[in-house]
Amino acid sequence: MKLLIIRHGESEADLMDIYEGRADFELTGRGHKQAELMSNYIKEKYHVSKIYCSPLKRAYQTAAYLSKKTGVMLITDDNLLEFNNGLIAGMKKEIADKIYPKVLNLSVYESVYEQESLMEFRLRADCFLSKILGETNENETVVIITHGGMINQLYHSFLCLPVESGISFITGETGIHCWNIVNGDKKIIVANYLEHLKG
Repeated sequence: MKLLIIRHGESEADLMDIYEGRADFELTGRGHKQAELMSNYIKEKYHVSKIYCSPLKRAYQTAAYLSKKTGVMLITDDNLLEFNNGLIAGMKKEIADKIYPKVLNLSVYESVYEQESLMEFRLRADCFLSKILGETNENETVVIITHGGMINQLYHSFLCLPVESGISFITGETGIHCWNIVNGDKKIIVANYLEHLKG
């Protein structure tokens, strides 16, 4: 089985210096173009079986390009939502940092400002990945379009990393990650591929 994990295109919030998270912003014009270029590349290189995406607009709009290009129906899944950043969602970073200062040394089970805990975030990734691995045939290619934070958690789940490992996996706008699973053997084939953006 092949999993293609893709981040959404540039969103309006990316240009506003705010904490996005669960704030539901749409793609910019540039983000729409990125989504189109990504879809053209995926259509040309892969035979897509299923497309899952976060229901937040920036991810859904990105996924809609691929759905239209391939004719594969979108399946939304709440487990693919970005980190629930609670009260700071949609706030200017400068203002939020004054009202809700960062709290250091939280355990993975603790949260502040009506956010989810790191453990809850990871659990969503574990649940989603377990579902996909259980439902997907070995000859299928599944596309997952989501957010940078969730992609990071999916990596942690895929690699069985500890929740508190502190390791980050960076993903650019419409960055593509390709994972193969054959007879339980997991391989990362491509990480944060962005060449499609060159047109």
